[in-house]
Amino acid sequence: QVDLVESGGGLVLAGGSLRLSCTASERITTIGSMYWYRQAPGRQREVVAEITERGTPTYADSVRGRFTISRDGDKRSSYLQMNSLKAEDTGIYFCYSPRMTTAWNVVYNQWGQGTQVIVSS
Repeated sequence: QVDLVESGGGLVLAGGSLRLSCTASERITTIGSMYWYRQAPGRQREVVAEITERGTPTYADSVRGRFTISRDGDKRSSYLQMNSLKAEDTGIYFCYSPRMTTAWNVVYNQWGQGTQVIVSS
């Protein structure tokens, strides 16, 4: 079962902006930290940003100052605002959470299916 769904990817010119969203399924009641990862063609998946349950963000050096991670007040959605995009930001962006809960159990290591971002130079 896919509990995290990303949206907002697309094709954008270098220097442009995109806003990605990650929303948890309705069965999810709480989510701990939420992460955005990306995977460029031929490269390993890498972490882009993290936001804790309390809202503390952390960024990879390559995106600091250009990307902003946030989450909703109900903490079941996460957003990645990406500004000043570069060609090297191209890749599939994935939402990830190491720990979530439902009304009945704990769900570990959940990934979304990804959303494609293409930055054209």
